Amino acid sequence: MQILVRQADNATVLEVAGNIDLQNSPQMRKALLENLKLAARVVVNLEKVHYIDSSGIASLVEGLKASQTLKNRLVLAGLSPMAHKVLDLTRLTPLFEIYATEEEALNA
Repeated sequence: MQILVRQADNATVLEVAGNIDLQNSPQMRKALLENLKLAARVVVNLEKVHYIDSSGIASLVEGLKASQTLKNRLVLAGLSPMAHKVLDLTRLTPLFEIYATEEEALNA
């Protein structure tokens, strides 16, 4: 898994590529929590995520809880079919702010 962190106009973007699984989820968790402390808005682009397991979902949920505690925004964008399916199956889709593309997320 690779995480590219970059600044957009009004947000920090975490562009994730590869698998978010038991081996990689600590890296995802760390990147989310660190960036949520530094930015009022974090967009996680999941377009290039091939696979996500329960530990990856747990990292996203922990990021969501941290964003609520910090009163920041965590936004998911460009969900790959696999990521979307897993969020739907776990019934977590309504809890997250989700946009079809990164551009839509940044403009919202």
